[in-house]
Amino acid sequence: MQGITGIGHVAIKVKDLDRSLDYYINKLGFPEMMRLTKDDGSVWLVYLRITDTQFLEVFPGADGDRAPGWDANGLNHLCLTVDNIDPVLTRIAAAGLTLLLPLKTAIDGNRQAWLEDPDGNRIELMEMAPDSLQYNAVKRLHAEGAIR
Repeated sequence: MQGITGIGHVAIKVKDLDRSLDYYINKLGFPEMMRLTKDDGSVWLVYLRITDTQFLEVFPGADGDRAPGWDANGLNHLCLTVDNIDPVLTRIAAAGLTLLLPLKTAIDGNRQAWLEDPDGNRIELMEMAPDSLQYNAVKRLHAEGAIR
């Protein structure tokens, strides 16, 4: 739709805020930007930077211990694009993180690997290939005049 310029943030609910912030800040390297608090002074949410225009909101106080499974209704995973997945995976291993699913070339032509945060939220790391199905579809939409 005209006027929509991107995805600004994704919000996740977590059981243990400190454990999740350790994962996202210390292991994945997303700096904390700010915290918003409730009237009683408790943390309402923590805003983390992915890029200058894309953020992750982390809300404490989740009811369950794990995010819903692969087939649950609702958001399924967070995909983070990377320029080159190999050095990212080296940094992931150095941070002591284990992959949920190993590096592979997916059906869309992109290289991907998967992580899972402490609450079971799935994170896809994706290196977009120049000849991927996504890029070819965008080229087709431009050629058809469906997008500008």
